[in-house]
Amino acid sequence: MRDVVIIGSGPAGLAAAIYAARANLQPLIIRGLEAGGQLTLTTLVENYPGFPKGVQGPELIERMQKQAVEFGAEFMEGNVTRVDLSRRPFAVEVGQERLEARTLIVASGASAKMLGLESERKLLGHGVSTCATCDGYFFRGKEVVVVGGGDTAAEEALFLTRYATQVSIIHRRDQLRASKIMQDRMFRNEKIKFIWNSVVADILDVDKGEVTGVKLRNVKTGEEMLKACDGVFLGIGHQPNTAIFRGQLEMDALGYLTTPEGTKTSVPGVFAAGDVRDRVYRQAVTAAASGCMAAIDAEKFLEAEG
Repeated sequence: MRDVVIIGSGPAGLAAAIYAARANLQPLIIRGLEAGGQLTLTTLVENYPGFPKGVQGPELIERMQKQAVEFGAEFMEGNVTRVDLSRRPFAVEVGQERLEARTLIVASGASAKMLGLESERKLLGHGVSTCATCDGYFFRGKEVVVVGGGDTAAEEALFLTRYATQVSIIHRRDQLRASKIMQDRMFRNEKIKFIWNSVVADILDVDKGEVTGVKLRNVKTGEEMLKACDGVFLGIGHQPNTAIFRGQLEMDALGYLTTPEGTKTSVPGVFAAGDVRDRVYRQAVTAAASGCMAAIDAEKFLEAEG
């Protein structure tokens, strides 16, 4: 039996662990498949407060983890495969192991949707990015491409025009899915160009360890072409990691957990923090802040129970 079990070990889960541990709740953090969250896939993080010269994403996660351990938090390897939130204590299954929790903090995050290319995986953090807000600054005076045609891609592209000399939208159709206002903004921006009816077949150059261009394939003609660029931004959306909570916790149409009051979910004693509930900001600092909130909410919940 645990007072607090935290699912996820990104900034939200680790911040929750730090606060819960300092409250003597001895939290158990289940790392998950993507231990450390999306920060472990990035290189230099320049916008996290307290690091004037920036900090490597994996190092930031490591520091948070050490801080949580310092106050008594415990970590468990593995991925949660099933939960039962119909009664308390909640049942949490990690492989063959079954845990019981008086309160549960869900900080399982959201995963960026990927193209599924081997080159994409190898160059992630080396010219391939899933977050313009995080990495756009590194592409000052350079040419980049954005993959996608919805609002996510539009937001990425418009933000990148602050730094890049040219932003090319790669879209598999001949018209955008983005909202009208976002489309108007893109069409008015002289830095944004469009390459229609095309998909990214490959990203170059893995051997050099950096992005030098993309190989595009026209979906109508099958014709392939090379497009030189310095960066590739994936704007095809995010998928919250909430599948195991479907039917047990309220979520919106996209699968993000709904928390109308602080971090409280639809089940008393279950709290949500970070990207699993945030479809707007998706930043390390906002995730960490909501992790703090969730731990405080869990502490108050337990105190009220006596």
